[in-house]
Amino acid sequence: MLPCRVRLNRCLTSPCFLATILASDPFIQFDDVHFRYGNRPILDGVSLSIPQGKLVAIMGGSGSGKTTLLRLIAGQLHADRGRVTVAGQDVQQLNTAGLYALRRRMGMLFQFGALFTDLSVFDNVAFPLREHTQLSPSMLQDLVRMKLQAVGLRGAASLMPAELSGGMARRVALARAIALDPALMLYDEPFTGLDPISLGTIALLIKQLNQALGTTAVMVTHDVHVSLSVVDYVYFVAQGKVVAQGTPDEVRTSTDPFVRQFIDGAPDGPVRLHYPAADFAADLGLQGIQHA
Repeated sequence: MLPCRVRLNRCLTSPCFLATILASDPFIQFDDVHFRYGNRPILDGVSLSIPQGKLVAIMGGSGSGKTTLLRLIAGQLHADRGRVTVAGQDVQQLNTAGLYALRRRMGMLFQFGALFTDLSVFDNVAFPLREHTQLSPSMLQDLVRMKLQAVGLRGAASLMPAELSGGMARRVALARAIALDPALMLYDEPFTGLDPISLGTIALLIKQLNQALGTTAVMVTHDVHVSLSVVDYVYFVAQGKVVAQGTPDEVRTSTDPFVRQFIDGAPDGPVRLHYPAADFAADLGLQGIQHA
C-alpha cells in the first residue's frame, strides 16, 4: 500500500488521485521514458500514470515535450528508452495491425480542428464511421446527428468548413473525434485561438462528454485557468521531466516555484526566457575587449 503522501521530484501531494490509482490499474503508464529529436533531448526519464475514466492535463512551456507525449501514446513515435503502455499494451511492441487496432480505440482533437475542407460538416463526422464500420446508411445518419447534437451543431450538418467560425469548427472536430465512442481521447491544445465564449463552450463539452462516455482523456494545454475547471489531475513538464503534479485544488494553492511561474505567467523563474547559448559577448567577438 502506498503512503498517504507521495512526492516525485518536486511533485504535489495527491491522496485522492493515488486512491484512484490503487483502485484500478492505470490506463496509460509511462515508465522512465527518454526521447530525443536527433541530438536534442526532449524527455528525460518521464514517469506518470493516468487512471481509466479520468481527464488529465499535461502543462508546460513551449517545446517541453507535451505533444511528444501524445505521439508516444498514439505510437507515432517510439521512446529511446523506457516503456509506454496503453490499456495494458506496450505500444512499442505492437505490430502494424495491433497499432491500428489500438488507434481505433482513440479519438484525437487536433490543435486547429483539422477538418477536411472539401467535406461538409455531416461528412466530416461520418468519415470515421464509414472508414471503420459497416453501418447501414440510416444508422450512420442517425449516429452522425447524435454526435452533432451532442456538440450543439445538428443544424449545421450541411455547412462546409469555410462557412464555420473557429469555435464551430472545433466543435465539429470534437464530434468527429467521438464518433466511434473512443476509450481514449487525446486533446492537443483544444483551446488555442478561441474567443472566451467558444473556449468556455469547448471546455464544458469536453468535461460533459468525458463524463458521459467514461472516456480516459489526456489534454495538452497552456490554458491554466479553464483547464483547472475541467480536469481531474495535472502534470507539469519542464526540461524533459515531470516537475510537479497535483489535483486542481492543489495546483491553485501550490507554492512550488515552477507551478507559480506557470500559473501567474511570470517572466522570471525556473523557466528562463533565453534558450541556452554561448556567452553573448564571445558570440559577438567582443570577449576580452576593455572599454575606455
